[in-house]
Amino acid sequence: MDEKTLQLVSQQLPAMRQYQIKAALKLMDEGNTIPFIARYRKEATGTLDEVQLQAIRDQYHHVTSLLERQETVINKIQEQGKLTPDLEKQIEAASDLQTVEDLYLPYKQKRQTKAQKARTAGLAPLANWLLTYPDGDLTAAAAKYVNAGVPDAETALAGAHEILAEAISEMATVRGWLRSYTANHGQLIAKLKRNGEDKDELGTYKQYYDFAAPVKDMSPYQVMAINRGENEGVLSVKVTVDEDAVLNYLHFRLIRTEKRNAATDFIAEAYKDANKRFLAPAIERELRRQLTDQANEQAIKVFGDNLYHLLMQAPIKGKIVMGFDPAYRTGCKLAILDENGKFLEKAVIYPHKPAPEKKHAQAEGEFLRLIEDYGVQMVAIGNGTASRESEKFVAEALNKLSRPVYYVIVNEAGASVYSASEAAREEFPDLHVEQRSAISIGRRLQDPLAELVKIDPQAIGVGQYQHDLPKKELGTALDDVVERAVNRVGVNLNTASYQLLAQISGLNMTIAHNIVHYRDEHGRYTNRTQLKKVPRLGPKSYQQAVGFLRIPAGENPLDNTDVHPESYGIAKKIMADTGIAVSDLGTATATKQLAKVAPADYTTDKAGEATVKDIIASLEKPGHDLRDSMPTPLLRQDVMTIEDLKPGMKLQGTVRNVVDFGAFVDIGVKHDGLVHISKMSKKFVRDPRTVVAVGDIVDVWIDDVDLKRQRIQLTMVAPKKVANG
Repeated sequence: MDEKTLQLVSQQLPAMRQYQIKAALKLMDEGNTIPFIARYRKEATGTLDEVQLQAIRDQYHHVTSLLERQETVINKIQEQGKLTPDLEKQIEAASDLQTVEDLYLPYKQKRQTKAQKARTAGLAPLANWLLTYPDGDLTAAAAKYVNAGVPDAETALAGAHEILAEAISEMATVRGWLRSYTANHGQLIAKLKRNGEDKDELGTYKQYYDFAAPVKDMSPYQVMAINRGENEGVLSVKVTVDEDAVLNYLHFRLIRTEKRNAATDFIAEAYKDANKRFLAPAIERELRRQLTDQANEQAIKVFGDNLYHLLMQAPIKGKIVMGFDPAYRTGCKLAILDENGKFLEKAVIYPHKPAPEKKHAQAEGEFLRLIEDYGVQMVAIGNGTASRESEKFVAEALNKLSRPVYYVIVNEAGASVYSASEAAREEFPDLHVEQRSAISIGRRLQDPLAELVKIDPQAIGVGQYQHDLPKKELGTALDDVVERAVNRVGVNLNTASYQLLAQISGLNMTIAHNIVHYRDEHGRYTNRTQLKKVPRLGPKSYQQAVGFLRIPAGENPLDNTDVHPESYGIAKKIMADTGIAVSDLGTATATKQLAKVAPADYTTDKAGEATVKDIIASLEKPGHDLRDSMPTPLLRQDVMTIEDLKPGMKLQGTVRNVVDFGAFVDIGVKHDGLVHISKMSKKFVRDPRTVVAVGDIVDVWIDDVDLKRQRIQLTMVAPKKVANG
């Protein structure tokens, strides 16, 4: 990598040292994955984490794209014989693609314009002459340019006007100034379009029917909402700016003389026309696109943060679960899963109308029979159609049992997508789509990460305006999130699905399939080295993946830690020096002994203190699951309706989604309540994600209930009478 590229990447990432960026890019170039570098090459990068490494990778791609475009533009202008040393320096000095495109615009091949026709007709000298602010009769001067293609002086002046207007609109300095001025002083205005009508009777876009805000103050979610309203034909949108200020700038920039004559008036008409026809519309399009890009970037970040916390929710381990997929006419699908997620039994019950009365009466008995026959401890209810009616049915039925059985409302977004997928058909070829969905819902409670990786991340509804986002950028960002989550947790080599294994550093879908096939043919893995026998899993893939693959109860206890085999020697030396037996790992005795270890005593030329500290931490907690420290799902036994809610009532809820303007919380009624960002704390909150995350269990108070619009406003700030009580 050349110094210029490194310098440009470093300029965009000021929080990182240049040596860190250089080392990270070198490791990536050598075929190392981001999870592997973050975990096992900390000394080389100065302990950069996955998010920082992804930022380096993305910025490197951005910079290389910029450099490639600079080279292309320079070559194209050079081919025209118009490249000057000064222009070449300007292009090479540009730090963003927009500046490069501004500089290239006058030389860019485009469709035939009126200005180009005028130049072809020989009118460029007339336009250049006018820029000298000459005195005299312009019509008489223009008559000298009459020719076969220019019938009269008026046509000549009209052609010169077009040449000047186009040239002014293509001046990089002018475009740069106007772009900056509009961004800082412009207003974005939205109005209800003539004959426009909200498709939603609740008036989704009502707040934007007469809306105006400075461009620089627009929130990403406002931009997304306005864009959607415009696309649906409800809103008309425009960007306005003080035209007098713009024209004053153009006058100062283009007419550098105190005198006023026919020529200066002619130029003034040209720059006014240039602004009206070319500059203002182009800058408006650019700024709208820039606002949209920024909003998309923020929305993708929101989606990624929410997805990460959803994936990292604490699993419910060692529990027999019933997956409950609600429905009305077609019946509720039930699936019984053992402690490890193995499918045991299925059933369909009809607890809701319009089911026949006979089937309706049988529903509770069948439900309770399955609960008792299989010793079900928890019921996972999907949050889709008929969810709240099903919740009421389940709560009332469970109250008739002599032992406690709890239920949990599970976000089923994407379950239907998975259930209809090739992977689901392969796993359960004899089951209907809805029955597979009930299994997926149950498994989401048992192990959210293992189940959710089977689903396209874009089908999991934990973002804002996700269907409006660019699919490629969203897909890349969400793939990064899934990869980060899976590798931070690690997977059990003997139980992981091929979908889960495919997310492990260094593996792909083919190798993941081969790992599962080898397991099916030869039985469970007993040590990590057996992976070397898996077809297509070469030395590099083994190096990248092995540290993230766990073998509980294997031949070597180190195989159930995230210690990489390349560091087993250090781990064994630490154990030997502290007198820790293999059987002691994870005990209080071992932890006490390991606390005395000085990491500096065990560093090598390949493993520094950061790596040794990780080894010690792994020895303290073999088989540790990072998710165990995350909030556990909120277990329920009772049910409420929106009519039961009263202002000031205190409830516990589960955060289902976090957006720029607040968080949506499931409080056990049909609709999630909104905690607006202003109601999250007594202190000012700039970003809701600094307060809550998807999956958090939070205390909330009812602020307001709108029964007509079925909207619930919540607050996380205790009302005064509650706080003082």
